[in-house]
Amino acid sequence: MINRTKIFLLLLVFSFTSHSQGIKTFFESPNDNYYISSDLHIHTVFSDGVVWPTLRVDEALRDSIDLISLTEHIEYQSHISDIPHKNRNRSFQIAGGYVQNQPLAVVHGTEITKPMPPGHFNAIFIDDANRFFDIDKKPLEFSKAIKEANKQGAFVFWNHPHWEANRSDGIAKLDPIHKEIIKKGLLHGIEVVNFDTFSEEALQIALENELTIMGTSDVHILIEWDFINKKESYHRPLTFIMSKNKSIDSVKKALFDGNTFVWYRDLIIGKLENLNQVIENNFEIISKGYNYRDRKVEILEVELKNKSVAPINLKYTGEYTFHNDYKYIELSPRSSKTIYIKTKEVKKTINLKFEILNYVVGPKTNLIFSKNINTLN
Repeated sequence: MINRTKIFLLLLVFSFTSHSQGIKTFFESPNDNYYISSDLHIHTVFSDGVVWPTLRVDEALRDSIDLISLTEHIEYQSHISDIPHKNRNRSFQIAGGYVQNQPLAVVHGTEITKPMPPGHFNAIFIDDANRFFDIDKKPLEFSKAIKEANKQGAFVFWNHPHWEANRSDGIAKLDPIHKEIIKKGLLHGIEVVNFDTFSEEALQIALENELTIMGTSDVHILIEWDFINKKESYHRPLTFIMSKNKSIDSVKKALFDGNTFVWYRDLIIGKLENLNQVIENNFEIISKGYNYRDRKVEILEVELKNKSVAPINLKYTGEYTFHNDYKYIELSPRSSKTIYIKTKEVKKTINLKFEILNYVVGPKTNLIFSKNINTLN
């Protein structure tokens, strides 16, 4: 069974690296980097979902996603009497056989499902889900399960630490067991976004403990029922993996290195250095010179351009004032807007400073973006 799983993984690596980045480029990336769109928390009828694995592939292809993982519960199989399966790799194998020659990769994963504490954990890039059971065919207890995940080289992240079913106040916090597995290097990431919830407390835990920032759909029913994809602002949550290339090894390394950001509704969430790179490549400021209404005046025409699929909500915090706008400016997805800046005198260069209100780099903390531009074109 392990050999079959490895064969499928090899096929998926080929599929992933042989195609362009899906149909849709969500965010522009640097020339030496790829932003791999991913949803690494998904369920099918092989645990407690309601759809067949092939449908998850079709949904991801429709949404132009690069990478998914079907993370079936180890301990919880709600359809086991109707769909008995001793082989816990079966969901992955079905999806793997179906996805060949498509611009999508499916990587092997599972969900370790325990009461809180410690809670639920996804293990991505595993070899064999059957090894999460003991010789009596019972699920491994938590300490053995998370060690087995790491033994298989998995990227392990904590699922929905703020889930109200486990935390009645909705506040993510570390219990002693979480501190222990972080200290031992057994935990690598944490969901700050799960389904339709966002936890600033989980984001703080990620930043303080150098855990990779994750966001997932945790979908159980049809994606279209959970997320109205016709509206850009209500898409499924996605984790973008900032990878050097499109190989599985590079993507895996980027996850372990914390090179991610999350797109949730209109929010972009991630570490400061990662969001700096995203905004640098997706927000362009272009001077059109001092030529307001064909008059030679001290009013500078500037074009603001958003290259991404998400809006960019700006708050201008610089020294100048605008001629037609206030300090709050919203750039719709893939749009541009012209503003006029009163510089009082003709300047060769000016500095424009913005707070990006929907780019979140910490609890109650937005990204600050500053750029010098040459005014004389």
